[in-house]
Amino acid sequence: MGIWLLNHFSTLALAGLLGGGAVLAAVAGLLILRRRFPHHTNGTHNEMIGVVLGMYAAIYGIILAFVVVAEWEGLNEAETNVALEASQTAEVLRDAPAFPTGQERRVTNAVGAYVRVVVNEQWPLMSNGQPDPNVTNREVVALYQVFQEYEPQTEAEKTYYAQSVSTLGEIAGARRTRLSDAQQSLPSLLNILVYGGALIMLPLTLLYGINSLRANLMFVMSVAALIGVSLLLCLTLDHPFAGDLAVSPAPFKEGVLAQFWP
Repeated sequence: MGIWLLNHFSTLALAGLLGGGAVLAAVAGLLILRRRFPHHTNGTHNEMIGVVLGMYAAIYGIILAFVVVAEWEGLNEAETNVALEASQTAEVLRDAPAFPTGQERRVTNAVGAYVRVVVNEQWPLMSNGQPDPNVTNREVVALYQVFQEYEPQTEAEKTYYAQSVSTLGEIAGARRTRLSDAQQSLPSLLNILVYGGALIMLPLTLLYGINSLRANLMFVMSVAALIGVSLLLCLTLDHPFAGDLAVSPAPFKEGVLAQFWP
């Protein structure tokens, strides 16, 4: 559900949906509460409610902070890994001129095929949270075969051959990490704590009695807006390859790899 929302709505639209929805729900709940229980506004139980609300807000704030920091680090790690994979792929391409023309052409073609499949076919699948490793298997196998079927002759070729083969192993590792990152999401328990906690936090703010309707509205609306934005942040960072903040395939189109993108 979260990936679908990120892929079909802009961040601004989601802000209106989550933040605006939370504010509207809080306002509607407050108006109904004041009409049904007008004596509630005298704040008879504010001292007790204030203590409970403060404790709950502190605990919920810690949970949100933990989730946001963990997700932000996950997003940064995914970006770093994509840049590393692209850099390693480019390194294989830069080493290709050390081989005879025929082998250089085979390496270039294999690298180009791999890069194009990653961006054009695998990236859309990753944005939907369903990365299929089989999509690039053929290109990975072909890239390995280019080196397995070649026997280096000179010392220079042997040096670059060993370096390229080692780099291929690093590319395969970065690829596995990228596919794993694309399936990243919050554990079910944390989802319950984050979204279930919001459903408890909002009603608690309504119980705090304030005589002034304007002041009461400002109180519940500000808390609701903060909760809505926090939920938006958690949702946006939860899936590193979906939405407006998604990890971009741009590193596979830059530098020496740009030759594959007319």
